[in-house]
Amino acid sequence: MSEKNSTPKQSEQALGSNGNWWWLFIVYAVASVIHVSANLADSTWSMPTKLALMPLLALAAFWGLRGTKWSTPHTLLILAIFFSWLGDGAGPFFPFMEDELPMMILCFGIAHIFYIVLFTKHLAIRKFPTWALIFVVWWVVLVIYMFPKAGALAIPIAIYGIVLGLTAATATRCYWVITVGALFFLASDTALAFNIFASDSAPAWFTHSVMTTYTIGQGLIALGVVLVLRTRVGTAPSKS
Repeated sequence: MSEKNSTPKQSEQALGSNGNWWWLFIVYAVASVIHVSANLADSTWSMPTKLALMPLLALAAFWGLRGTKWSTPHTLLILAIFFSWLGDGAGPFFPFMEDELPMMILCFGIAHIFYIVLFTKHLAIRKFPTWALIFVVWWVVLVIYMFPKAGALAIPIAIYGIVLGLTAATATRCYWVITVGALFFLASDTALAFNIFASDSAPAWFTHSVMTTYTIGQGLIALGVVLVLRTRVGTAPSKS
């Protein structure tokens, strides 16, 4: 099966019948629920559980991809997850920074660049759909609304918005699970932008929607990539 010709149906058939390839994704999902619950309760476990998420997702990807030959797409996925982890822990990982937000933006910006390269160069199976133009509208509205509120971070936010929008746009060319994951990721960062720079106009539920949509988005992206890469090599995780 060629890299560009595998279909979602073939991906599901190839992986759906394969043993326990998926179980660490279930562990990641449970950990995500625990973290979101800790957030809701304003628990001291919020940060430790947050920092456990991306390592668990990386392990899930490694486990799901066992038996495949390591390649550039594998590396890009793990690097995107790694820099997302650094973004998650910008505060504790970079205590010398007076404000963790610039470092968080930088780390997630790098993660998105890896995702864009992964989606564009290795996972694209179709042309851009017409509806992907909505991301241009999203960016324009975001900049118009946030620019006056972001102060010194206005330019970095605008640049980060371009990268984030490109992640969602390029994901529309990929397997639908990846597309949906990227849309959740976009929703997460949009809600986060409102919480940080326009909290006075953000609905109260935006605060807790950030990590809910983030964990779903990252999980679906990684799951979609695993599905596609396993199908392409024509191998399946062992049933052991």
